[in-house]
Amino acid sequence: MQRNFILTDVMKTGFHQSLEKFISMHSIENQTFDAIGQYYDLHLFDIDSYDRKFAVIDTRMANRGKNKNPEFVAELKRRCDLLHSQGFVFIKATPWESIHNIALSDLYPEIEIEHIKWSGGVSWFWFYMYQKHLGRRFDFNHDSKKFDFLYLNKFPREHRKNMCQRVEHLLANSLYTNWERNIKLDAEYELPWAQVYPIMGRDQDIFEKPYNDTKYSLVSETNDTNDEIFMTEKIWKPIIAQQPFVLHGNYLYLQRLREMGFKTFANYFDESYDLEVDRNKRIDKIVDTCQDLLTKNWQDMYLQTQDLRKHNLDTFFNKEKLSVEINKTLNLFLEFADSR
Repeated sequence: MQRNFILTDVMKTGFHQSLEKFISMHSIENQTFDAIGQYYDLHLFDIDSYDRKFAVIDTRMANRGKNKNPEFVAELKRRCDLLHSQGFVFIKATPWESIHNIALSDLYPEIEIEHIKWSGGVSWFWFYMYQKHLGRRFDFNHDSKKFDFLYLNKFPREHRKNMCQRVEHLLANSLYTNWERNIKLDAEYELPWAQVYPIMGRDQDIFEKPYNDTKYSLVSETNDTNDEIFMTEKIWKPIIAQQPFVLHGNYLYLQRLREMGFKTFANYFDESYDLEVDRNKRIDKIVDTCQDLLTKNWQDMYLQTQDLRKHNLDTFFNKEKLSVEINKTLNLFLEFADSR
C-alpha cells in the first residue's frame, strides 16, 4: 500500500474542502490519500513517511488579482521553496476551467516552479453536480410541452455567437438566452437569484420549470475545441432532468460520454455532428439535427427513450462510475510525481 499526502491549498485562498471531497471518492487500489488544507498544520504529520507528497496551488480565475500583491507573491514563493525542499511536487488547480481557458487566462501568480495542471476534464463537474444534487427530490414532468428547445447561452464566446446566428431561425417557439443581444428568459423560468445574475457558484442550481415546458435541450458547452473534452454542469442538467439533448461542444464529446457509461440518442436522431472535425461544419450538422427534431413527434420520442434517459440518470448518480473518472484524474498526479 502506497501512502500519499496532499496539502490541498498552499495559501488557503481556494476551496480545499471540495478538492478533499473529490479526492476521497477515489477507488484506486493500493493507494491512500491524506489531505489537509492548512499549511500551518503540516507539523502534525510525519511527512517523511509518505511515498508521495503533493502541494496544490489554487489558481482559479477568482484569484487573479493576487498576482498584483508583492507580499502574497513573496509568501507563496517562500512556502513553495520550503515544500519543494521537503520533496513536494506541485499541482496548479483550476478544475472549474478547461485547458483551453486556462491557457487564455492570466492566472495568478506564475512563479517559476515545475507543476502539473488540474483542469476540469470530465470528472470535476460530474463530481460537483453529484455532491450538490444527490438525494434531492426533483419535480420534473414531461407530460406536456409549450416550447421546442431550451437553449441557454452565458458568456458570448465565439463558437456560441456562430451557433446562435445559425440556429436562430429555428427558435421562434423556444426558450433561449443570448447575452450579447440581452435576450433573457421570462422571470417565471428563472430562479429568484437569477434576476441579479451572475452570482458566483450558482450556475449549478437546477430549476425544473424550463425543462418541464421544453421538448429538447440544445446544450452550448464552454468550448468547441478538438484537442480536449471539457464537460460542465451544462450537460449534467438535462441528464438529471431526463430530457433529450443535442450537444454543441468538443469534437467526440458524445463518444467520451458513452465511454463513461452514458447513452446518447443516435438511434433516434442524427448525432453524426460529434464526428465532424471542422467546427463550422459541426454547427451545420447540429442545425440540421435540430431542424429534423422539429419534424418529429416529441411524445413518441419521450416514450421511446424512456429507458435510455432513466439509464443516464442512474449512471449520473452511480458513485462507482464517477469514481472511475476521479481515479483517472488522480492517476495523472501519481504518474507526474513518479516521473520526477
